[in-house]
Amino acid sequence: MAENTYLTALHGMERVIPDARQFVSMFNRKSYGDAFQKYYEAHAVTFGAVETGYQNAIDKTQYLFNMAEAAVRPAAAEVQKMPGRSKQEKELIDSNLSMVVYVLPGILYYKGESAKPLTDEILRQWKAQFPKTNLSAAPFEEIESGFHKKWCYITTAVCETFGKPDDCYELTLLRNYRDSYLQSQPDGEEVIREYYDVAPTIVKRINRQPDKKKIYRGIWETYLSPCITMIENDEKAACKELYIEMVRTLQERYFYTDNTRGSRS
Repeated sequence: MAENTYLTALHGMERVIPDARQFVSMFNRKSYGDAFQKYYEAHAVTFGAVETGYQNAIDKTQYLFNMAEAAVRPAAAEVQKMPGRSKQEKELIDSNLSMVVYVLPGILYYKGESAKPLTDEILRQWKAQFPKTNLSAAPFEEIESGFHKKWCYITTAVCETFGKPDDCYELTLLRNYRDSYLQSQPDGEEVIREYYDVAPTIVKRINRQPDKKKIYRGIWETYLSPCITMIENDEKAACKELYIEMVRTLQERYFYTDNTRGSRS
């Protein structure tokens, strides 16, 4: 019985990221709740087996290592087999998103004693595989509520610097733009997914800069304020292009490097 439980847990963990990939396109305000529940129900047996195995394991540290490795190894192999850097980066973006909005929240949703140490070990191994990533685990409830609150990471950070509240005009306008116009575009979901993957790290690294207020003011003047004007003038396509330019520029400047000594902004 113990061996069967271990194998169920191990083989199930090998599928958690590949199976989550089919739900990536459903990561939006309207679909995420239902998509997560379907994903969780499909893997509840796996999460239960992991918890049972953890409770019975003599060496719990080694057990967690094995379970985390089973989840990370197939995803890492999939990224590495992609031809060329651009395809590898796209694969990694989708794998990162699968991890943070389905896999880790699914483990935490089971609420077993193994949940927190297992997510910590998965994140440790993921970081070892992909040193430039900075993922973190959040429960499903927090992610779901985020669609109705912040989740405009960079804009929120800029507005907070200027003392603007979470429901200020600028944030509300840009969220509505994201959830209506941008979400409806053929490549809108991909643009939003990429933003969700890199924006938290960008904000974290800007916040380490000694001149972070100057950086945020530059982002406001160069990107956000013009984008707001474009939306107000019904120039939504132009705003989209500027939005993408902002994300790509900040990604190159802050996501792939961690220079805390200053900035060119």
